[in-house]
Amino acid sequence: MRLASVAVPVPGLDLLTYLVPDGLETPAIGARVLVPLGTRLVTGCVVRVEEAPDDAEPPAEATRPIADVLDAEPFVVPGVVELARWVAEYYACGPGDAIAAAMPPFAWVESERVVQITEAGLKSCSATVARQQRDAAQESLQYAAQDSPRNAAQDFSPAMAPRLLDLLAHGRPVPIRVLARTLPRARAAQPPAIHSLLRSLQRDGLVQIAQALRGRRAAFRTARTAAISAEGLDVIGQPAGEGGLALGPRQQEALNVLKGVPEGLPLSTLRERGIAADTVKRLARHGLVTLRTVRVERDPFAQAGLKSCSATESAAGSATDTTAGAAAGAADSASSQSAPVGQGFSRAGDRQLTSEQSAALERLTALADHRAFAVALVHGVTGSGKTEIYLRLARHVVDAGRAVLVMVPEIALTPALAAQFRAAFGDRVAVQHSGLSGGERHDQWHRIRRGEIAVVVGTRSAVFAPLSNVGLVVVDEEHDGSYKQEETPRYNGRDVAVVRGRRDGALVVLGSATPSIETYQNALAGRYEHLVLERRVLDRPLAGVRLVNMREEYAAEGPDVVFSEPLRAAIEHRLNQREQVLVLLNRRGFATAVFCRQCGNTIDCPNCSVSLTVHGRDRRRARCHYCNYSILVPTECQSCAAPYLEQVGVGTERLEEDAARLFPGARVARLDRDVASRRGAMPALLERFGAGDIDILIGTQMIAKGHDFPRVTLVGVISADVGLGLPDFRAAERTFQLLTQVVGRAGRGELPGEAIIQTLYPEHYSVRLACRQDYPAFFAEELKFRRAMHYPPEVALVNVIVRGPSLRAAMEDAADLVRRVRAQAGGAFRVLGPAPAAFVKLRGEHRAQFFVKGKHRTAMRQAVQRAMAERPDLRRRVSIDVDPLSVL
Repeated sequence: MRLASVAVPVPGLDLLTYLVPDGLETPAIGARVLVPLGTRLVTGCVVRVEEAPDDAEPPAEATRPIADVLDAEPFVVPGVVELARWVAEYYACGPGDAIAAAMPPFAWVESERVVQITEAGLKSCSATVARQQRDAAQESLQYAAQDSPRNAAQDFSPAMAPRLLDLLAHGRPVPIRVLARTLPRARAAQPPAIHSLLRSLQRDGLVQIAQALRGRRAAFRTARTAAISAEGLDVIGQPAGEGGLALGPRQQEALNVLKGVPEGLPLSTLRERGIAADTVKRLARHGLVTLRTVRVERDPFAQAGLKSCSATESAAGSATDTTAGAAAGAADSASSQSAPVGQGFSRAGDRQLTSEQSAALERLTALADHRAFAVALVHGVTGSGKTEIYLRLARHVVDAGRAVLVMVPEIALTPALAAQFRAAFGDRVAVQHSGLSGGERHDQWHRIRRGEIAVVVGTRSAVFAPLSNVGLVVVDEEHDGSYKQEETPRYNGRDVAVVRGRRDGALVVLGSATPSIETYQNALAGRYEHLVLERRVLDRPLAGVRLVNMREEYAAEGPDVVFSEPLRAAIEHRLNQREQVLVLLNRRGFATAVFCRQCGNTIDCPNCSVSLTVHGRDRRRARCHYCNYSILVPTECQSCAAPYLEQVGVGTERLEEDAARLFPGARVARLDRDVASRRGAMPALLERFGAGDIDILIGTQMIAKGHDFPRVTLVGVISADVGLGLPDFRAAERTFQLLTQVVGRAGRGELPGEAIIQTLYPEHYSVRLACRQDYPAFFAEELKFRRAMHYPPEVALVNVIVRGPSLRAAMEDAADLVRRVRAQAGGAFRVLGPAPAAFVKLRGEHRAQFFVKGKHRTAMRQAVQRAMAERPDLRRRVSIDVDPLSVL
């Protein structure tokens, strides 16, 4: 008897045990299988197979057999399966949740119930109409006599049967979910109602209900191609003699076109040249061409954003710290791709590495050569050349026959970095991130799995890439909060990368100018190798920083001032010098709130505990940034009907408008999530900025990291302390990191840089030390606060959020969980709460939260999981966040 433990993609569900029937091959670890779950078939991933004596009683939960094995060999490589199981255990989620993160698009096959009309149903359509009309009339009389409204479940009355049969009259199977959306009033109905109607029709023999599979075992794109045959070559140009073929002009043209392409052309290409598919098929029938189906790779490098770097290693790459100048693009990378590790020359102009770069590269190369797990923090100021070290170290590792994984925090940072690695390693580079189309991600994932790839560049999900024999893992900008996933599984890509390196015996390199507090503490404690780069490439100076106290500006110019006088003057000066300017405001939209001057009421989101943000140049629409609810901005107060509505607060849209008004000759552009949501918009905008077609670029934190624009000589920061007021213990750390990173965008070329930071709190240590770019001093100050308040890294933290239809319900459920968790504490940890969450209502649900603090992370996590096991009804309404980066 064979038993398989299978992970299925159902939130919070543990491994399920299934019997392997005698007619099926034993599935491999990592293979996909179709298994019954409830009334449907779903795809699962095999994580363990056990042999038991044939006469043994199967476990009670293993009474159902596997329906089918989809893969003859592992689909997910076993090492990634084990990594996903670790993620599931550490981050307190279901193994299926974790393995789903490792799967490519289109990997899941599942069944759904479909309905098809029978012959009897087709014949009875007309007779059914008359009968159902009588039933409907009688039903209406009954409701009128009862004087009671119809409930939702009665919306699908028997009178709807004719309409349903009409929808099925074409004879093809239709999913029940489609019928539910199509039938009148279906949106208001309870799900069992349509099923009840369908069961009635099925009993009458009018319809049949079956299970159909959705999805395919393989989702590769294919194309039909035509190639000329030997007979076709003989026929070309010959007149039709006795017994010969009489070819028309189009057929002759087709043969002439195919003659020049021995490998053949897709039928779509021939169609574009005016040669119809029927023409080709007739030639194939005569044996003059051969038709075959070939697999077509969807290549993300064919996009403009990945073909090459722009004039500044443009599209936001982690080229932050390269030695390239304004013209150092992919061509420069390609020209020196063969430079051996340690030779001491950069691809950009064959410049020598700095002594710090050479020393760091030598040490990292030695660690990589040990072929054993190690972690190194490359702590280099902005512009110190960290990316050059990554490239040379990757070359050394690949030449030694091992693979490389390079991670960046955001999609915007992949194009330039991927282009640099592409220039160095050719088509042995793959990218993995959610910004690609599903087909591109699918094909890139399978190239990696087939072993065709030496280097993978991607965001946090790339940590699960099916690479074998990994020798180097690079996590660039390791401090960035984007490595933390905010939905299940709530893993931190940086920490999972360290675990992957340990399991693969690889060197893990963490790079940052502003390391996270946890990483820096590990480096100081000796758990990580600590390599410091204190000098910029070519000894370029760090940007000079000026602080502007906005309290003084408001006193002098009024409360509506956005650009302070020093910042206005500095921008004017840089524009006159034909230099470029970056302006940071980490808040998008035009105005952040609309309030009534008479009663003080604000326009809030009905689904979330936030005010609506005004968007658009016409300022007519207000939108919630959490649930996307939007309305037209009213002309009068919804509370007191007064017409005195004011739009307050400044977002990037208003900043763009003000900049265009203050500097009428300047070319101004904006980069925030609203702009970047359009596919290809961000690389195109950054390329224009890199080419000098934009003078002032305004944006959110997207512009603060990863960019290398040598003509940027001024960085302005509006509202530097916008994040300091958040009720989050990491607020000061994030502020310091953001300011340090954005200041580092200035002065990366031949011209010196300057930064002007506007703030209401110039004395706050995060702002003051960011101006000095003094990370050690900031770490010392921040650690004092963390120790005093018992926050990470002093202790471990688990954040538990409970959602409910009302705040009272959420608080009651949270209090029950707290009692269950606290009963297991035994002095190993503390439980704080419950209390209403900072955002007490989000996407229509009320939220309560509690924290578990202590030094025994395993005991804390297990206590929460045991409490949840005692309340399975809360499984879909509770979020467990281990090592949270945000507690809002």
